[in-house]
Amino acid sequence: MAKGILGKKLGMTQIFTADGKLLPVTVVEAGPCVVLQNKTEDNDGYNAVQLGFGQVKEKHVTKPMLGHFGKAGVGPVKFVRELRLSAPSAYAVGDKITAEIFAAGELIDASGISRGKGFAGTIKRHNFARGPMKHGSKSHREPGSMGPMHSGPGGRVIKGKKLPGRMGGVKVTVQRLTVARVDAQRNLILVKGAIPGATGSFVVLKETCKPNKK
Repeated sequence: MAKGILGKKLGMTQIFTADGKLLPVTVVEAGPCVVLQNKTEDNDGYNAVQLGFGQVKEKHVTKPMLGHFGKAGVGPVKFVRELRLSAPSAYAVGDKITAEIFAAGELIDASGISRGKGFAGTIKRHNFARGPMKHGSKSHREPGSMGPMHSGPGGRVIKGKKLPGRMGGVKVTVQRLTVARVDAQRNLILVKGAIPGATGSFVVLKETCKPNKK
């Protein structure tokens, strides 16, 4: 069964390996997560396990979610996510999943909400090249042509055209990251390299979907 855990990104630091190499790592407070619900293909159309992480006061939770937590016999949690499974879950409602689910050297996929960078132009957002900087040119950082305006679409911008707009603040998944170290006593997982999201944001760590690089 696929493995996964919810956590909170605490920031980045560096550690030394046994052979003296310096590794940049992201520290994730992983779990403990509580199992809120098991979904099966017979009842819900797909197999999944619903996990919850983090504490929150009851006054900040809606009544439907309070009923959902009460049905599972657990207190309110702040971060709820489902992990799709290929087979029915082996966990029971109320079980806890800790950082020990992963071990050093395993490959994982990390998902989170990327940092919001506000409104950005095409050069920053889509890596466009700028125009000539000569005085005669009036197109330095403009997006350029909008497409065939007198044929084909007939005077409208083609759907999907890369244009200025809000940058960041979307779900991003980085695949095939390596678990550098696991501290089960402090519920910490150290992941080699960077993972999406700002410090303090919630992330999802799952067993990689690409164990063999293609």
